[in-house]
Amino acid sequence: MNNFKKFDRSDYINSPEQASEYLQLMLDENGLDGFYKALGDVAKAKGMSDIAKTTGVGRESLYKSLSNKGNPNFSTVVKTLEALDMIITFKAS
Repeated sequence: MNNFKKFDRSDYINSPEQASEYLQLMLDENGLDGFYKALGDVAKAKGMSDIAKTTGVGRESLYKSLSNKGNPNFSTVVKTLEALDMIITFKAS
């Protein structure tokens, strides 16, 4: 009988710096789908219930939209980032 716990990335996100690096890496390597999943991991690490309250989006809806198969609208992404004390920045390439 195995006593292994399922790996959960959110267990290893311990600082805003780690969270921002993770979000950028997932966006760079996996596009928007990876970014949405990473945003869900970061939100879970901070506390999905708290993020849901701050954003005004239901907790279950937030889990669903920030999952592997989710497709959140831009306002949900921005509200979630704001709840995480993060902002989107742009730079010329």
